[in-house]
Amino acid sequence: QVQLVESGGGLVQAGGSLRLSCAASGNIFVINSMGWYRQAPGKQRELVATISRGGSTNYADSVKGRFTISRDSAKNAVYLQMNNLKPEDTATYYCNLEQLLRIPSWGQGTQVTVSS
Repeated sequence: QVQLVESGGGLVQAGGSLRLSCAASGNIFVINSMGWYRQAPGKQRELVATISRGGSTNYADSVKGRFTISRDSAKNAVYLQMNNLKPEDTATYYCNLEQLLRIPSWGQGTQVTVSS
């Protein structure tokens, strides 16, 4: 079993910044990718950003240029630096871990609220 613990959410004014962190522990063997997804009330969960084992990154168009994903492979951790936040970024943010030949793992979610 894999545990993902997220931190760093909170309330911020539009234009502000937050940094999310996620640490993975447990039965971790071969990580294909780690990433962040978000879900706003009444909407489907959507991809925010992912980073592959090789370091390749992928971002949703809505966050390109504002958010940066990074990782610490030694700690099995992934981070999301969020700058110039907008009210439409308000959502619960979930950490995701994809392992080779394993079902995806998800964190419990951390709330990000951006006030206008």
